[in-house]
Amino acid sequence: MKNYFDLTDQVAVITGCSTGLGVQMAEALANQGCNIVCLARRKEKVDENAEMLKEKYGVKAIGVVCDVTNTEAIDAAVDTILKEFGRIDILINNAGTGGVEPAEQMSDEVFLNEVNIDLTGTFKMARAVAAKAMLPAGYGRIINIASMYGLVGNKIAPSSAYHAAKGGVVNLTRALAAEWSERGVNVNAICPGYFETPLTVDTLRTDFFQQYAKTVIPMSRYGKEGELDTAAIFLASPCSTYVNGVILPVDGGYTCM
Repeated sequence: MKNYFDLTDQVAVITGCSTGLGVQMAEALANQGCNIVCLARRKEKVDENAEMLKEKYGVKAIGVVCDVTNTEAIDAAVDTILKEFGRIDILINNAGTGGVEPAEQMSDEVFLNEVNIDLTGTFKMARAVAAKAMLPAGYGRIINIASMYGLVGNKIAPSSAYHAAKGGVVNLTRALAAEWSERGVNVNAICPGYFETPLTVDTLRTDFFQQYAKTVIPMSRYGKEGELDTAAIFLASPCSTYVNGVILPVDGGYTCM
């Protein structure tokens, strides 16, 4: 019997792997046998998460400190990973931020910071991993974590910089998919909706948001822990050979209306 989602002995790099969705996806891939590189800025968090993955799933896991806005740091991190594992099969570009501020009051610095982390950081990581590991190997799966806000606007929280950056990630995904897929590297994006994480839980559990969800989300609720996992596993699978340039919303139907 074939296991279409077996990731045994593959190596996945997950950025923003300190808390929240990054750690959830790391666990999902480790559960399928994948070795994991937890990459983020906080050493204590990536080391702690790597130890958890090793103990819980019996895979190899390391923490690597890296700021995705720093080109030299990215190159050094990729070199470190290749020295340790000799390969990178999967990259999940999850690192990001999410400022909320009215557009007419937003400073250049706030806007550019959002774009620098969410969009430029995604490109820099993809560029380094593709150039140093995936293209030479003729194989790779890059999964960019965009957002449903990269597909639509919203009226609950003014966040034009976030919308712009994530919209850029959506079309960057298409461009890289078109450019690299003939060389064995498939590039896809996931567009999460509202998900409970340590950063969002207090907002999502308010009575106001509960009523809002019933109005704008067909499933009338936010995403629960683990409900993004299967999308990541599907796109990371070596069997998903003909899935390329896909923009996959996981949003309870928010973007279908």
